[in-house]
Amino acid sequence: MNDAKQDHGRNKEFTIVVNAQPKSVAGRELSFEQVVDLAFPGVPQGGNRIYTVTYRRGEGNKPEGSLIAGETVKIKEGIVFNVTPTDKS
Repeated sequence: MNDAKQDHGRNKEFTIVVNAQPKSVAGRELSFEQVVDLAFPGVPQGGNRIYTVTYRRGEGNKPEGSLIAGETVKIKEGIVFNVTPTDKS
């Protein structure tokens, strides 16, 4: 069988939008942590900082919603993520 057909798009590149910036990613899913890292590269997660992640123009039955730590979302071309940092009080 053709390897490309077996791959089912796992290595396909998608252009997504994170905090109004286009980003190129490979794969069919992104985790909460990956989206935060795309929004704020190199900024450590945890401590007194928490993040709110919302998305729209998503895949399948849930085209919009939010993510929490540990969750993943299926992506498609043009999905839009908004990531907001908040300090714990």
